[in-house]
Amino acid sequence: MGFGLSACSGDEGEPVAQDSPAASAPASSAPSSESPTADSGDDSAAPAEGDVTAPGTELKVGARAVLPFEYTSEKKGTIAVTVTAIEKGTEADMAAFGEKAKGMTPYFIKMKVENVGGTDLAYASLKLDGVLEGGAGTGVVLIGDLPGKCDRESAPTEFTTKGASYETCALSATKSSPIVGASFDEGDAYRDSPVVWTN
Repeated sequence: MGFGLSACSGDEGEPVAQDSPAASAPASSAPSSESPTADSGDDSAAPAEGDVTAPGTELKVGARAVLPFEYTSEKKGTIAVTVTAIEKGTEADMAAFGEKAKGMTPYFIKMKVENVGGTDLAYASLKLDGVLEGGAGTGVVLIGDLPGKCDRESAPTEFTTKGASYETCALSATKSSPIVGASFDEGDAYRDSPVVWTN
C-alpha cells in the first residue's frame, strides 16, 4: 500500500501519528488555499495536448514525465513532473509525528511540476509515493511536511498558464527496506502501472 493524496488540513491541533497506515504532522505555518482532497477514482480527464508518459514507464531521477492530472472535477489538465532528488533523512526528523513514528526513516521526494496544458491548476497539490526495493509501497501514509527539510507546496495562484512551474516535496517514510524510488499512480490507467522514478 502506498501513500494517498491528501490536502493539507490546516489543523492547529496536536500532531498525530499512526503506524501503518497513517501518520500526521503539525500543519505548516504557510497559508493553505487548497481545494478538497483529490478523487483519483475518476480519470475522465483527457490530456490537454501532446503525448503523455505511458503507464508503467520507468525513469531515472532527473527525467521528465508528462501526465494527465485531476485534482478536483474543476481542476484537471496535463502536467509535467521531474523528480529532482530522493533524499534520505534521519529518524530524528520524524519527531513531530510522535511516538508511532519511532523507527521510521523519512525520505524527501523533491520535484518540479510544470503546467503543460495551460488549464487553471492554481492551488492544486501533487504527492508522489515512495517505492521500496523490489517495487513495493511503504505501507505508511503521512499527512504533513517537515518545514525546512521537505516543504509540501501547493501550486501558486499563477499556475494557470502553459509553462508555469513550481517546486515541491513529498514526504515518505519506511520502517523496513530503503526507499529507492517515487511513483505517480493517479487515475485508473496509472493505479496498477505507475510511472516510477529511481536513482
